[in-house]
Formats: sequence, C-alpha cells, structure tokens
Amino acid sequence: MAQENKGFKIHGIPVLNDNIIWVWETGEQAVVVDPAVSEPVKEFLNKKNLVLNAILQTHHHDDHIGGTKALIRHWPSASVIACKSDLDRIPFQSHSVSDNEEFTLLGYEIKVLEVPGHTMNHIVFYLSDVQNKNIDPVLFCGDTLFGGGCGRLFEGSAKEMYESLCRLNSFPSNTKVYCAHEYTESNLRWASNLHPEDLLIKERLKKVSKKRSNGLLTIPSSLQEERKTNLFLRANNVETFSKLRNHKDRWKG
Repeated sequence: MAQENKGFKIHGIPVLNDNIIWVWETGEQAVVVDPAVSEPVKEFLNKKNLVLNAILQTHHHDDHIGGTKALIRHWPSASVIACKSDLDRIPFQSHSVSDNEEFTLLGYEIKVLEVPGHTMNHIVFYLSDVQNKNIDPVLFCGDTLFGGGCGRLFEGSAKEMYESLCRLNSFPSNTKVYCAHEYTESNLRWASNLHPEDLLIKERLKKVSKKRSNGLLTIPSSLQEERKTNLFLRANNVETFSKLRNHKDRWKG
C-alpha cells in the first residue's frame, strides 16, 4: 500500500519482470491502472471484496492492456477509460477521453493530459482535487515519467517527450508519481555513472537499492524528488534531453 487517507488507498501489484499494476481503492470500489495481466488483480480484488469500477489505460502496449479483456469479462459493468485517438489499438475502451478533459471517478476529479513521446497517443491521469481531502496529488503516468527516468521513444520524438515531461513537471512538487515500471534503481545507477559527484543522486540510489534488496517498491516517488534526481526532468532544453535519452538507450551498465 503506497498511500492511505480517509479510505483512499493505492496498492501496487508487481507483475511480469518489472510492471506495476496500481489499484486505487475507495470504499468498496476499485480502479485499476494499466493491468498487464488479470489474475493477480482478480485475486487481490476478490480477497478484499472490492468491485472493479473502472480501468485506466495510459497507452496501448500489451504489458499495459493485456489483462483488461479478462477483467471486464469478470466485471462487465467496469468502464475502460482510454485515449480517444487510440481507439484502433484499444478497441474495448468504453469511455474515450482527450487532452485536458476532466471527469469524476470515485468522487474525485481527474484530468487527462496527452503526453506523446513513448507512444503517439499516451495519456496520463491526474487526480486534481485530492488536496482538498488532505491527500497528496496523484499522477498515474504510465511509461512517460519513471523514478529517475523517462520512457523510451518508440513512436514520438525527443521534442514531444521533452514537452510532455515539461507538462508533468508543472504539477505541484508534492504530487505522487505512480509510474508503471520498477526501473528506479537502474535509472539512478545510470545517472550516478554519468554524474558521480552528484550527492543527491547518490543518496537516492543508496535508499532505493536498500528498498529493492528488501523486496520493496521504490515508487511512488514525488515530483519534488524527481526534480532533484531525475536527469531528464533537470534537462533545460530539448537538445540536452535528446543527448541524455540517446546516452541512456546505449548504456550497458
């Protein structure tokens, strides 16, 4: 369990090699984010007697939508919320959303941002009104922003990804970052190799490595933490970002 306040809970289920399926629980209802597979989610929800209300899909890759069909067969009333412009690749979506659209889910206001880069139709979900309920803002960011890193450029350009990260970086510093992969340790090892004198990166890497050695997740992180130690967020122009992305893609550490 990553965050809890007044019945608001977010649980991380590690699956496959490094995916994390997020389960947001409020009362007896649950929202699942990017279900790579279905069985661990079914087991978790049934064990806690939770009803699946909705599935949030950040993009079309199979390790994010692979479990969705089975889940909606089991809970047919659950809605699948995904990017309208990706209907061809996520054809089972029942609620199509676009950039800057807002909707209410489990009593919370959610804002959608389109953040091309990793894929052309990648979106993120930002819970924008949680501060009024004494909960830190929540960002479900899929494969755009990672702990200490960002997504590879499979379809978009460096310029698009840089601009997408700038959009996410505009949120409050206490925003909790719920990304879809446990890459933090390897990202920070790369960053520390590139900047061995950076004490902030070195200290975060030490803490992250200890968590991983104990079998714990390193996320959620916060935007404040990412601003200090994530080289991609620290890049002040697209040229610097592009060089970093290329370097990370070639790094063999």
